[in-house]
Amino acid sequence: MDKGRLAAVAGATGFVGGALLARLAASRRVVGLARVPPRGTPYEWRRCDLFSLLQTEAALEGVEQAFYLVHSMLPSAHLTQGAFQDLDLVCADNFARAAAKAGVRQIVYLGGLIPEADDLSPHLRSRLEVEQALGSRGVPVTTLRAGIVIGPGGSSFRIFRALLERTPLIICPAWAGSLTQPVALDDVLALLCYCAEHPARGNRSFDVGAPDVMSYRDLLRRTAAVIGLKRVFVDVPIQGTGFCRRWLALVSGAPMELVAPLLESIRHSMVCRGRLLQQDAGVPGIPFEVAVKAAVFGERAMTRRGVRLPPLRPRMWESLYRYDVRSVQRMPLPSGKSARWAAQEYARWLPRVFRFLLRAEVDAGRNIRFFAPFFSRPLVEFEFAHDRGDLPDRQVFYITGGWLARPVARSSRRPRLEFREVLGGSALLVAVHDYRPALPWPIYSLTQAFVHLWAMKGFAAHLARLRAAAPLG
Repeated sequence: MDKGRLAAVAGATGFVGGALLARLAASRRVVGLARVPPRGTPYEWRRCDLFSLLQTEAALEGVEQAFYLVHSMLPSAHLTQGAFQDLDLVCADNFARAAAKAGVRQIVYLGGLIPEADDLSPHLRSRLEVEQALGSRGVPVTTLRAGIVIGPGGSSFRIFRALLERTPLIICPAWAGSLTQPVALDDVLALLCYCAEHPARGNRSFDVGAPDVMSYRDLLRRTAAVIGLKRVFVDVPIQGTGFCRRWLALVSGAPMELVAPLLESIRHSMVCRGRLLQQDAGVPGIPFEVAVKAAVFGERAMTRRGVRLPPLRPRMWESLYRYDVRSVQRMPLPSGKSARWAAQEYARWLPRVFRFLLRAEVDAGRNIRFFAPFFSRPLVEFEFAHDRGDLPDRQVFYITGGWLARPVARSSRRPRLEFREVLGGSALLVAVHDYRPALPWPIYSLTQAFVHLWAMKGFAAHLARLRAAAPLG
C-alpha cells in the first residue's frame, strides 16, 4: 500500500477495528475514529461521534479510503428513545454524507451475511440498511458480509464461550439447528486489506466465511472440544428466543441490548452464497477449530500481558452522555415530500394536536418557538441551522433555550432537532440529539420524555395517513 494515502477506520476501538488499525499502520498512514480516543496507543486518532455530521466531516478530512466497522446496539445516551436499527441508520447516513463531502474514494464496510428470507430479523435488516445507506451518497462501497467472526475479544464468540465455561448443561432449542458459517479474524483482516488494494468502481458486496458450515449446536460442541470442556447438549422443542436471551444474558454477563438482536438472527441459516472474493484474494479460509484455538491463545496472551478485554457491558457511555437524551424515530415520508416539508408540517401539526395547551411561532428565519398559554417565555426554542445549509433532504434546528431546555455550551455537540431523508427518500428520521432537559431526571422521564415519544408516534401516524391519501403516480 501507498504510505502517502490516508485511510480511516470507524469503529477502531472494536475488536476487528483495533486489529485492522494495527495491520494497516504497518504499511500506510491510517487514523482511528472514536467518540473517546484511547490514550497510550501508537496510532493517530481523531475524535468522531458518528451521530454528529459536523464531527464526522472533520474526522474524514483528507481521507481517501474509509473502513466502516460500526454496529451500534448499545445505548448512546443517558436516555435513548428509538430502535437500534434507526440509530445505526443515522450514523451510516452521516458517514456517507461526510465521505462524499471529503472526497473519499472508497468505503469498505464489514456487514453481516444476509439469508434469502423475507422475514429478516431487525438485526439483519439493519445490516442491510446500513449497507444501502453507505452507498447512497455517491461514494463506492465494498461490503464484506460475514457471520460470526472468531478472534480474541469478539463479542459473539465470547458470549458462546462464556455459556460453555459457566454451564455444564447446554440447552439447545429448535433454532440451534440453523446453519452458520463463521470466519476467522485473520481472514477478515486479509480481505479488508485486499479490498483497499483493489477498489471497486461501484457498490459491490461479497459473502465471506470459513470452509466449515455447521449448526449452532455443532458450533458449541466443537468449541467445547477445542477448549477442553465436556458438556451435555440437550435438544428441547422451544421455538422462541425470549427465555433463551434472558438466560444467555445472565450467564454471559452481556447486556440484553446485545444478546437479543443476535439471538433473533439465529433463527435464520446464514451461509455464504459463493466465496468469490476469497478466491480472487487467495484467502481460502482458516478452518473453524484452528480459528478457535487462535482466539483462545490470543485472549490468554493478552491476559498474560496485563491487557484486559473490553467488558461485554461497557460503561463508557454512562459518563460521556450522563445527562443527555437521544431520540430517533422512523416515519413514512409521503410521496413527493421532503425533509424540509416534514419540518414545516411538524410546526403546523403539533399546535393543532395540543390545541389550547400549545402555540407555535415561526419567524422569517424559520426559527420556531413553542409557548404555553399565559407565558411570555417559550417552552422550547428551535433556531434554524443556516450554518449547516438549507438542504431539502436534511433540516436541522438547534435547541437554544426555553423553560424545558438546559443551556449547553458545546460547539461540537449542540442540542438539536433534525429531520432527514434516508434510504432514497423512502423513510424519514426525526431525531433529537445531545439534548439536556431542565427538569430533574425522574420528573422528565415521567412527563416530557413520555409526551415527546407520544407526539412522535402521533406525527408518524399523521404522515402515514397523508401518504395513504396521496394519489398514486
